[in-house]
Amino acid sequence: MGEEAVVTATTARDVTVIRLRGEVDEDNAPFLAGALAQAAASGLPRTVVDLSGTFFVDSSVLHALLDAQRAHADAGSVLVLAGPLHTAVRRLFEVTGAAAAFRMADSLATAMTC
Repeated sequence: MGEEAVVTATTARDVTVIRLRGEVDEDNAPFLAGALAQAAASGLPRTVVDLSGTFFVDSSVLHALLDAQRAHADAGSVLVLAGPLHTAVRRLFEVTGAAAAFRMADSLATAMTC
């Protein structure tokens, strides 16, 4: 059995940081979608999704991220995905071709300013 999923959101220096930990799937995607929607509506200029602590995400997470990308663009804010990405997570973005839809950074520190 995998590690229990945790989705947390914090705000620092005009950036919302959403951290995913454990295995995030369709059971947890609504929590992620809610956090992403709040971030897009917040008026802050940047949201960073830290994926470095998750070893697995499924297509429901990818859909939540794609919806959030559109919402952030509509709101005039930036959504950045931060790694490093674990193999299974990176593979999902590669296989689906979704990586091109996102601004991605190799670390949380880089994602805060890129």
